[in-house]
Amino acid sequence: MPTTTDMPLDVKLMALATQLLLGVFALLALGALGTWAVRHPAWTVKGISVHGDVAHQNAVGLRAQLATQMRSRLSSSFLTVDLEQVRQMFEQVPWVRRAVVQREFPNRLRVTLQEHDAVAWWGEQGSGELVNSHGEVFEASPDDVDGLPELAGPDGRAADVLALHQALQAQFARLELGLERLELGERGGWRARLHSGAVIELGRGTPEELQARVQRFVGTLPQITERYAGALQTVDLRYPNGYALRVRGVTTTNDQATPNKPSNR
Repeated sequence: MPTTTDMPLDVKLMALATQLLLGVFALLALGALGTWAVRHPAWTVKGISVHGDVAHQNAVGLRAQLATQMRSRLSSSFLTVDLEQVRQMFEQVPWVRRAVVQREFPNRLRVTLQEHDAVAWWGEQGSGELVNSHGEVFEASPDDVDGLPELAGPDGRAADVLALHQALQAQFARLELGLERLELGERGGWRARLHSGAVIELGRGTPEELQARVQRFVGTLPQITERYAGALQTVDLRYPNGYALRVRGVTTTNDQATPNKPSNR
């Protein structure tokens, strides 16, 4: 019978080393080939198309604002470009609330924008800070914004101020009164101003309590205006069972209630 002899240990080691070297060489070759393919000019990003809400933006304006950043991004490979960085780049542009970035084969990027829907000023009119329909404060040029109410309050409370403004505006609209400004003071007191210039001290309380005070006021105001013909100047709703108001030339207190005077600031 034929006999088998084991290969010497040094031969086995040399064969194993050869296989390992061939494997490493193959991996390096594949890596080099992949790098060459990824960096091939055919995969260079050729452009970015912008879609979605562009009422305050256009392609020319975006290119002007993002010129330097876009050049660095477009020099990247279509396969390796960081979509998250491109998204952040677009979301830094005024009026852009959200951007969605997608690859479009073979060498373009598609950006879909959602703009802020401005519903009010934050602070004073023309301040450059606006509140969108989600209650978020954002910075933008106020050049093309007109007729918005003013909201004000501590940092982080814009959504609360917006929600109460919307609720109170619906009540004032019953008497065709416009709510021009709503402000939340640092100590929790609320103050409103109508388009007529009349200032209303709402005081402290939950949104439901504040709405109840305004509802009581709005429900009896026609009787007051029939009796007193002057322009409404100030209203104080911080009374437990009524309110006080000042009409030009006249001061009156509804229900003759004793005032409860918490600070409104």
